[in-house]
Amino acid sequence: MTDSTPNNDWLDSIKWDADGLVPAIAQDVHTQRVLMVAWMNREALQLTVQEGRGIYWSRSRNRLWRKGEESGNVQQLHELRLDCDADVIILQVEQIGGIACHTGRESCFYRVLEDGEWQTVDAVITDPATLYQNPKE
Repeated sequence: MTDSTPNNDWLDSIKWDADGLVPAIAQDVHTQRVLMVAWMNREALQLTVQEGRGIYWSRSRNRLWRKGEESGNVQQLHELRLDCDADVIILQVEQIGGIACHTGRESCFYRVLEDGEWQTVDAVITDPATLYQNPKE
């Protein structure tokens, strides 16, 4: 996926919050499963389109975060969508390695509410200790 417009007017259509961020939902392009939710600033979104991979703004690290920079589980961008209010982005991605969550699971949404309690329903695919050199992701 490439930024085919000579300018970046498309970025001006987005309703950025007071901190210059927009929530970004990563969804598996094949299964449509929601993998994770993160934040993007203008630079992260522009680089995501230019590089064709998920790049986010880490609020805890206060810097750009290329998904998979430590784990190798890169998100290859297939499509980018903007919601009707222009304040949420959906990235249709191929999750290289099959793991999006820092816990070593396919998705960050691995708990289901059952009888008033959160139940873990997805197994760990890979021990996170083996995924990260610095497990802060």
